[in-house]
Amino acid sequence: MGGPHPRHAPGPMAVLAEYGRFLRVSHTLFSVPFAYAAALISAGGVIGWDTALLIGVAVLGLRSFGMAWNNIVDREIDSANPRTASRPLVAGKVSIRGAYLTAALGAAAFTASAALLGPLPLLLAPLYLAIVYAYPYAKRMHCFPHLHLGAVFALIPIGGAIAVWPEGDIYTIIEKIPWNYVVGSALWVAGFDMVYSILDRDFDRKLGIRSVPACFGAGAAKALSSTFHAAAAALFILEALGLGALALASSLIAAAVLAYGQLLAYRGRIMESFNANLYVGVVVGLGTSLAVLLGA
Repeated sequence: MGGPHPRHAPGPMAVLAEYGRFLRVSHTLFSVPFAYAAALISAGGVIGWDTALLIGVAVLGLRSFGMAWNNIVDREIDSANPRTASRPLVAGKVSIRGAYLTAALGAAAFTASAALLGPLPLLLAPLYLAIVYAYPYAKRMHCFPHLHLGAVFALIPIGGAIAVWPEGDIYTIIEKIPWNYVVGSALWVAGFDMVYSILDRDFDRKLGIRSVPACFGAGAAKALSSTFHAAAAALFILEALGLGALALASSLIAAAVLAYGQLLAYRGRIMESFNANLYVGVVVGLGTSLAVLLGA
Protein backbone atom coordinates (compact mmCIF):
# COMPACT_ATOMS: atom_id res chain seq x y z
CA MET A 1 0.00 0.00 0.00
CA GLY A 2 1.21 3.47 -0.83
CA GLY A 3 1.92 5.84 1.95
CA PRO A 4 3.91 8.97 2.52
CA HIS A 5 7.55 8.49 1.75
CA PRO A 6 9.90 9.14 4.67
CA ARG A 7 11.72 12.45 4.48
CA HIS A 8 15.43 12.07 4.23
CA ALA A 9 17.71 14.42 6.11
CA PRO A 10 19.62 16.72 3.77
CA GLY A 11 23.21 15.76 3.08
CA PRO A 12 26.22 17.69 4.38
CA MET A 13 26.70 19.59 1.12
CA ALA A 14 23.05 20.66 1.05
CA VAL A 15 23.28 21.87 4.64
CA LEU A 16 26.50 23.72 3.85
CA ALA A 17 24.85 25.37 0.85
CA GLU A 18 21.96 26.58 3.02
CA TYR A 19 24.36 28.05 5.57
CA GLY A 20 26.16 29.74 2.68
CA ARG A 21 22.86 31.31 1.64
CA PHE A 22 22.11 32.18 5.26
CA LEU A 23 25.40 34.06 5.60
CA ARG A 24 25.53 35.30 2.00
CA VAL A 25 29.13 34.14 1.89
CA SER A 26 29.56 35.33 -1.70
CA HIS A 27 28.91 38.91 -0.54
CA THR A 28 31.77 38.63 1.96
CA LEU A 29 34.16 38.41 -0.97
CA PHE A 30 33.09 41.92 -1.96
CA SER A 31 34.02 43.42 1.43
CA VAL A 32 37.32 41.69 2.21
CA PRO A 33 39.31 43.66 -0.43
CA PHE A 34 38.63 46.91 1.44
CA ALA A 35 40.28 45.50 4.56
CA TYR A 36 43.40 44.52 2.65
CA ALA A 37 43.54 47.78 0.70
CA ALA A 38 43.40 49.80 3.92
CA ALA A 39 45.98 47.55 5.60
CA LEU A 40 48.41 47.90 2.69
CA ILE A 41 47.98 51.66 2.49
CA SER A 42 48.47 52.00 6.24
CA ALA A 43 51.53 49.73 6.27
CA GLY A 44 53.15 51.31 3.23
CA GLY A 45 52.73 48.24 1.02
CA VAL A 46 54.02 45.34 3.13
CA ILE A 47 52.09 43.11 5.53
CA GLY A 48 53.02 39.67 6.82
CA TRP A 49 51.18 36.51 5.75
CA ASP A 50 50.12 35.86 9.33
CA THR A 51 48.61 39.33 9.59
CA ALA A 52 46.91 38.93 6.21
CA LEU A 53 45.38 35.63 7.28
CA LEU A 54 44.12 37.03 10.58
CA ILE A 55 42.57 40.02 8.82
CA GLY A 56 40.66 37.69 6.53
CA VAL A 57 39.44 35.53 9.42
CA ALA A 58 38.43 38.62 11.38
CA VAL A 59 36.35 39.99 8.51
CA LEU A 60 34.71 36.62 7.88
CA GLY A 61 33.99 36.16 11.60
CA LEU A 62 32.55 39.64 12.10
CA ARG A 63 30.39 39.41 9.02
CA SER A 64 29.17 35.93 9.96
CA PHE A 65 28.18 37.21 13.38
CA GLY A 66 26.43 40.21 11.84
CA MET A 67 24.52 38.23 9.20
CA ALA A 68 23.45 35.53 11.65
CA TRP A 69 22.34 38.02 14.28
CA ASN A 70 20.47 40.15 11.74
CA ASN A 71 18.59 37.06 10.52
CA ILE A 72 17.77 36.02 14.08
CA VAL A 73 16.40 39.43 15.09
CA ASP A 74 14.46 39.89 11.83
CA ARG A 75 13.05 36.38 11.47
CA GLU A 76 9.46 37.40 12.28
CA ILE A 77 9.60 40.33 9.87
CA ASP A 78 11.18 38.15 7.19
CA SER A 79 8.52 35.48 7.61
CA ALA A 80 5.76 38.04 6.99
CA ASN A 81 7.44 39.52 3.90
CA PRO A 82 6.84 37.51 0.70
CA ARG A 83 10.20 38.67 -0.67
CA THR A 84 12.16 37.23 2.26
CA ALA A 85 9.94 34.30 3.31
CA SER A 86 12.21 31.80 1.54
CA ARG A 87 15.33 32.77 3.49
CA PRO A 88 16.95 29.72 5.12
CA LEU A 89 16.14 30.58 8.74
CA VAL A 90 12.52 31.46 7.96
CA ALA A 91 12.04 28.43 5.71
CA GLY A 92 13.50 26.05 8.31
CA LYS A 93 16.56 25.19 6.25
CA VAL A 94 18.67 26.60 9.08
CA SER A 95 17.51 26.03 12.66
CA ILE A 96 17.33 28.81 15.23
CA ARG A 97 19.84 26.87 17.30
CA GLY A 98 22.15 26.68 14.30
CA ALA A 99 21.72 30.41 13.74
CA TYR A 100 22.69 31.24 17.33
CA LEU A 101 25.65 28.87 17.11
CA THR A 102 26.78 30.50 13.87
CA ALA A 103 26.58 33.95 15.47
CA ALA A 104 28.58 32.75 18.49
CA LEU A 105 31.24 31.11 16.32
CA GLY A 106 31.53 34.23 14.18
CA ALA A 107 31.98 36.45 17.24
CA ALA A 108 34.51 34.00 18.68
CA ALA A 109 36.52 33.84 15.44
CA PHE A 110 36.56 37.63 15.23
CA THR A 111 37.63 38.06 18.86
CA ALA A 112 40.32 35.38 18.61
CA SER A 113 41.73 36.99 15.46
CA ALA A 114 41.75 40.38 17.16
CA ALA A 115 43.58 38.91 20.16
CA LEU A 116 46.21 37.33 17.92
CA LEU A 117 46.67 40.57 16.00
CA GLY A 118 47.53 42.51 19.14
CA PRO A 119 46.33 44.48 22.16
CA LEU A 120 44.66 47.37 20.32
CA PRO A 121 42.53 45.15 18.01
CA LEU A 122 41.50 43.10 21.04
CA LEU A 123 40.63 46.26 22.99
CA LEU A 124 38.41 47.45 20.13
CA ALA A 125 36.76 44.07 19.48
CA PRO A 126 33.84 44.57 21.93
CA LEU A 127 33.05 47.95 20.37
CA TYR A 128 33.02 46.37 16.90
CA LEU A 129 30.70 43.60 18.06
CA ALA A 130 28.40 46.09 19.80
CA ILE A 131 28.02 48.22 16.65
CA VAL A 132 27.23 45.15 14.55
CA TYR A 133 24.88 43.80 17.24
CA ALA A 134 22.87 47.06 17.27
CA TYR A 135 22.33 47.26 13.52
CA PRO A 136 19.10 45.18 13.22
CA TYR A 137 17.39 47.47 15.72
CA ALA A 138 18.13 50.67 13.79
CA LYS A 139 15.18 50.31 11.41
CA ARG A 140 12.89 50.00 14.42
CA MET A 141 14.08 53.35 15.79
CA HIS A 142 14.78 55.84 12.99
CA CYS A 143 14.52 56.47 9.23
CA PHE A 144 18.24 56.14 8.46
CA PRO A 145 19.29 52.56 9.24
CA HIS A 146 21.35 52.75 6.03
CA LEU A 147 23.80 55.03 7.82
CA HIS A 148 24.23 52.43 10.54
CA LEU A 149 24.94 49.78 7.89
CA GLY A 150 27.46 52.13 6.30
CA ALA A 151 29.14 52.57 9.68
CA VAL A 152 29.30 48.78 10.08
CA PHE A 153 31.02 48.47 6.72
CA ALA A 154 33.40 51.32 7.56
CA LEU A 155 34.70 49.18 10.42
CA ILE A 156 36.31 46.89 7.83
CA PRO A 157 38.90 49.30 6.38
CA ILE A 158 39.46 50.87 9.81
CA GLY A 159 40.15 47.41 11.22
CA GLY A 160 42.45 46.54 8.35
CA ALA A 161 44.52 49.65 8.99
CA ILE A 162 44.65 49.08 12.75
CA ALA A 163 45.66 45.43 12.28
CA VAL A 164 49.08 46.40 10.94
CA TRP A 165 49.75 48.76 13.88
CA PRO A 166 48.50 46.64 16.81
CA GLU A 167 50.79 48.22 19.40
CA GLY A 168 51.24 51.66 17.93
CA ASP A 169 50.33 55.03 19.37
CA ILE A 170 46.62 55.71 18.83
CA TYR A 171 47.23 59.15 17.33
CA THR A 172 49.77 57.77 14.86
CA ILE A 173 47.35 55.02 13.87
CA ILE A 174 44.56 57.54 13.29
CA GLU A 175 46.85 59.35 10.87
CA LYS A 176 47.64 56.08 9.08
CA ILE A 177 44.00 55.16 8.42
CA PRO A 178 42.94 55.98 4.81
CA TRP A 179 39.93 58.03 5.81
CA ASN A 180 38.85 58.77 2.25
CA TYR A 181 38.30 55.04 1.74
CA VAL A 182 36.63 54.66 5.12
CA VAL A 183 34.09 57.43 4.54
CA GLY A 184 33.73 56.55 0.87
CA SER A 185 32.94 52.92 1.64
CA ALA A 186 30.37 53.95 4.27
CA LEU A 187 28.61 56.27 1.82
CA TRP A 188 28.73 53.63 -0.91
CA VAL A 189 27.05 50.98 1.26
CA ALA A 190 24.51 53.38 2.76
CA GLY A 191 23.65 54.62 -0.72
CA PHE A 192 22.93 51.29 -2.32
CA ASP A 193 21.07 50.07 0.79
CA MET A 194 18.68 53.01 0.41
CA VAL A 195 17.89 51.92 -3.13
CA TYR A 196 17.59 48.26 -2.11
CA SER A 197 15.08 49.23 0.59
CA ILE A 198 12.71 50.52 -2.10
CA LEU A 199 11.76 46.87 -2.70
CA ASP A 200 10.19 46.73 0.77
CA ARG A 201 8.82 50.26 1.00
CA ASP A 202 5.11 49.35 1.12
CA PHE A 203 5.66 46.37 3.39
CA ASP A 204 7.81 48.43 5.76
CA ARG A 205 5.17 51.14 5.99
CA LYS A 206 2.54 48.59 6.99
CA LEU A 207 4.72 47.15 9.75
CA GLY A 208 6.15 50.47 10.93
CA ILE A 209 9.66 49.57 9.78
CA ARG A 210 11.65 52.69 9.03
CA SER A 211 13.91 53.49 6.10
CA VAL A 212 14.43 56.43 3.76
CA PRO A 213 12.00 54.97 1.16
CA ALA A 214 9.39 54.13 3.82
CA CYS A 215 9.65 57.53 5.53
CA PHE A 216 10.22 59.86 2.60
CA GLY A 217 9.46 57.92 -0.59
CA ALA A 218 11.37 56.22 -3.38
CA GLY A 219 12.25 59.51 -5.06
CA ALA A 220 13.97 60.83 -1.96
CA ALA A 221 15.84 57.55 -1.55
CA LYS A 222 17.16 57.68 -5.12
CA ALA A 223 18.16 61.34 -4.82
CA LEU A 224 19.98 60.85 -1.53
CA SER A 225 21.60 57.65 -2.79
CA SER A 226 22.88 59.51 -5.86
CA THR A 227 24.39 62.19 -3.63
CA PHE A 228 26.07 59.59 -1.43
CA HIS A 229 27.48 57.71 -4.40
CA ALA A 230 28.79 60.86 -6.05
CA ALA A 231 30.60 61.70 -2.80
CA ALA A 232 31.88 58.11 -2.48
CA ALA A 233 33.27 58.17 -6.02
CA ALA A 234 35.00 61.48 -5.34
CA LEU A 235 36.58 60.15 -2.13
CA PHE A 236 37.79 56.94 -3.83
CA ILE A 237 39.39 59.01 -6.59
CA LEU A 238 40.90 61.47 -4.11
CA GLU A 239 42.56 58.65 -2.17
CA ALA A 240 43.77 57.01 -5.37
CA LEU A 241 45.50 60.15 -6.64
CA GLY A 242 48.47 59.49 -4.39
CA LEU A 243 48.66 55.76 -5.08
CA GLY A 244 49.41 55.53 -8.79
CA ALA A 245 47.73 54.94 -12.13
CA LEU A 246 46.32 51.51 -11.30
CA ALA A 247 44.54 52.74 -8.18
CA LEU A 248 43.22 55.75 -10.08
CA ALA A 249 41.97 53.58 -12.92
CA SER A 250 40.18 51.24 -10.52
CA SER A 251 38.54 54.18 -8.76
CA LEU A 252 37.39 55.67 -12.06
CA ILE A 253 35.92 52.31 -13.08
CA ALA A 254 34.18 52.12 -9.70
CA ALA A 255 32.77 55.61 -10.28
CA ALA A 256 31.37 54.44 -13.62
CA VAL A 257 29.81 51.38 -11.96
CA LEU A 258 28.25 53.61 -9.30
CA ALA A 259 26.80 55.86 -12.01
CA TYR A 260 25.47 52.83 -13.88
CA GLY A 261 23.90 51.50 -10.69
CA GLN A 262 22.12 54.80 -10.17
CA LEU A 263 20.86 54.75 -13.75
CA LEU A 264 19.41 51.29 -13.18
CA ALA A 265 17.78 52.47 -9.96
CA TYR A 266 16.12 55.44 -11.66
CA ARG A 267 14.78 53.05 -14.29
CA GLY A 268 13.23 50.93 -11.55
CA ARG A 269 15.64 48.00 -11.97
CA ILE A 270 16.42 47.80 -8.27
CA MET A 271 17.92 44.30 -8.03
CA GLU A 272 20.14 44.94 -11.04
CA SER A 273 21.30 48.16 -9.39
CA PHE A 274 22.08 46.27 -6.18
CA ASN A 275 24.02 43.55 -8.02
CA ALA A 276 26.04 46.11 -9.98
CA ASN A 277 27.05 47.82 -6.74
CA LEU A 278 28.54 44.62 -5.35
CA TYR A 279 31.41 44.92 -7.82
CA VAL A 280 32.53 48.28 -6.46
CA GLY A 281 34.27 46.65 -3.50
CA VAL A 282 36.16 44.26 -5.76
CA VAL A 283 37.21 46.95 -8.24
CA VAL A 284 38.33 49.50 -5.64
CA GLY A 285 39.73 47.05 -3.09
CA LEU A 286 41.66 44.80 -5.46
CA GLY A 287 42.78 47.64 -7.71
CA THR A 288 44.10 49.62 -4.77
CA SER A 289 45.76 46.59 -3.18
CA LEU A 290 47.57 45.73 -6.40
CA ALA A 291 48.58 49.36 -6.90
CA VAL A 292 50.15 49.55 -3.46
CA LEU A 293 51.82 46.15 -3.76
CA LEU A 294 53.25 46.87 -7.21
CA GLY A 295 53.93 50.55 -6.58
CA ALA A 296 51.99 51.32 -9.76
